[in-house]
Amino acid sequence: MEKRTDSKKSCWILHMGTFPPRECGIATFTRDLTNAMDKKFSPLIKSKILAMNDNSINTYNYPKNVLLNLNEDSIQEYIDTAKKINKIDAVKLISIQHEFGIFGGDYGSHLTSFLNEINKPVIITFHSVLPKPNNQLKKVVQNLAEKSVCFIVMTKNAVEILRKDYEINNPIKVIPHGIPTVSFGSNKKEKEKIGYKNNTILLTFGMLGAGKGCENVIEALPKLVKKFPNLLYLIVGETHPIVRINEGEKYRNFLKNKVKELNLQKNVKFYNKYVKLSEIIKYLKAADIYVCSNTDPNQAVSGTLAYAMGCGRAVISTPFIHAKEAVNPKTGILVEFNNSQSFADAILKLLSNPDLKEKMNKNAYLNTRHMTWPNVVESYMEVFNKYAGLHKI
Repeated sequence: MEKRTDSKKSCWILHMGTFPPRECGIATFTRDLTNAMDKKFSPLIKSKILAMNDNSINTYNYPKNVLLNLNEDSIQEYIDTAKKINKIDAVKLISIQHEFGIFGGDYGSHLTSFLNEINKPVIITFHSVLPKPNNQLKKVVQNLAEKSVCFIVMTKNAVEILRKDYEINNPIKVIPHGIPTVSFGSNKKEKEKIGYKNNTILLTFGMLGAGKGCENVIEALPKLVKKFPNLLYLIVGETHPIVRINEGEKYRNFLKNKVKELNLQKNVKFYNKYVKLSEIIKYLKAADIYVCSNTDPNQAVSGTLAYAMGCGRAVISTPFIHAKEAVNPKTGILVEFNNSQSFADAILKLLSNPDLKEKMNKNAYLNTRHMTWPNVVESYMEVFNKYAGLHKI
């Protein structure tokens, strides 16, 4: 879509979801999506944000493009905010980044109060699609379908689940998770930059919680370090804020204790920090293998997996929904859930065959070029144009 240079006023797409500085995967996605859209389509079309707050206690210093924000637990705020938006003529479309946990009520049912009041076209991107729903969850998703013109999902499997398990007849568009555009290359210089030039690096990154499954990788290491004494497993990222509120650092401490029990202090390092995009890319480009040890077979999408493949890194992953579509024998290895021996066998296979690993690196990179943000926002804009007629404005 070409930029317009006439004097016509720009129209706004209002993106509803979490947003930085709130620390959340959906917030990062919403920021990256809107940044890429504004870069490509402004000044004709501009992104504005309706930010979800996790409760009435926390406040966030949002940037200027956050037009409105609301408390997830207040039904009245959903209604009042929708009424405000209805009066803003510049807003032509609501794009919702949906995760069940960021909207109040059972399975995020408070969102329905907003949708019942809004009179603008609504498109919902589902970041989680849970198979075999109970009646309550099924009804919530069906209500969302009734109030929206289109769903967007990130895998073909998610479409099948919505059609069969939820009986959704709405239009559904598959658009992959966006990734940054990075160059492909050797990891030698990047290893030097992070201070591990003499190590073979396994990497896991993302917000930490019990579902991360890192213990299964740690338990695979003792046999591996006998053959590869310079093997280093980096676990990069802070504990998820919600996990930290409910459990503190229970899971991280569990992992640290396991490292000590197995005498792996030299082979496992934690980087306990909310990592910025530039840092994520730095660590991914330094890695030899990316390990995705998630334990939930129903996980619909993994931004960390997409980022790793987008940086040209061979992947060893458990076979959750997204991984089964993204990872094949040319790009990585799928291993069994909660099976440290399966991880050990896969890691050994790649470390013992550098040529195979390098081929997987290249294939992972080439297979993800359609997922770079400039390409992904083109797909989003096609959907937005189709259902909101933005090209006519």
